[in-house]
Amino acid sequence: MAQQHLEPTEPVSGHLGPSPTGDALAGYLRSQATEFLRALRQHRESGGTAAGAEDPVDAARALRRSVRRISASLHTFRPLLDPDWSESLRPELAWLSGTLGMEHAYESRLERLLLALHRLSGAVFPAQPATVGSGPAAPTASSPDRGNLTVGAAKAGALLDRQLTLARTRAHSTALQALGSSRFHAVADSIAVLASEVPLTRTAVTTDLQPLATAAQERLEDAVSALPLVTAGSPYNAEALIHGLSPDPSPHPQDAPWHQVRLLLRLHRYAREALTSSVDVRLLTAGQCLDRHRDASEAASAAAAAARTPRIAPATAYALGVLHADQRHEVEAARFAFQQCWQKQAVST
Repeated sequence: MAQQHLEPTEPVSGHLGPSPTGDALAGYLRSQATEFLRALRQHRESGGTAAGAEDPVDAARALRRSVRRISASLHTFRPLLDPDWSESLRPELAWLSGTLGMEHAYESRLERLLLALHRLSGAVFPAQPATVGSGPAAPTASSPDRGNLTVGAAKAGALLDRQLTLARTRAHSTALQALGSSRFHAVADSIAVLASEVPLTRTAVTTDLQPLATAAQERLEDAVSALPLVTAGSPYNAEALIHGLSPDPSPHPQDAPWHQVRLLLRLHRYAREALTSSVDVRLLTAGQCLDRHRDASEAASAAAAAARTPRIAPATAYALGVLHADQRHEVEAARFAFQQCWQKQAVST
């Protein structure tokens, strides 16, 4: 694939109207703190167990949403906030968001991998939604040997089910322990105070937020323009295959710049929310492409890790290898979809 450069696009920033100041930031943080407290109350009322159907899941997601936005605002607008307060709270918010997100991550990963196994082995299964980047321009894989794959698919699925269900159960227990810990209560107390009083610096009330938001946008644009589109352009290049199923369990080296862009895009999107009190659908769509990239990358790693399980049957290892390759194709498709989304914004100006 020839080297491409994704140029920064004006619609990523858009017109923000009159420049808001620290007062707007304070209002945004108060609203997110209020959302956190509402979600926490909902979670406690549901008991934090599956007995409340979707209520605990929805409450945990709402907690994470508000925590991510508060944390991002503390990062982007840190010159306008009390430094001791913000620097002590940020790592605690990161801990809480990560802890609450692990159970859902394992559940989604297992679902993605089992769906892919059924699809690849030709088993009868409910139709999957269209994958990101589908279409004539999206990467396609050659059909695997379905006969050999079907032999190992059931055992591969059972192995993944055992491993990821165990991980999910442990993550659920860890989250429940975290929500009952003194560490969490200290974070919740800080956010409760934030709902009524935001520790701004003395000059923040009259300081324009736009330069700090623009700096977040520029960091994103720089990271997008530096994406390694040559070596990462094909999921089956030698580096990808050698690393993917090697004994080395470390993350795939080609994915790191894309994961960084995902984080920077989120910071930029939340900064826009703080300034405009609205959601930019174009940024949301680009973020969804990168979320799918992350999900496929982690699913591929899980398949590779399962393939390293000692003493598994050759047919099981083969099925897991095909599954790994399939998810690396999904990684490439998500990258293609993100590029199309980003470049389309330039055309719309």
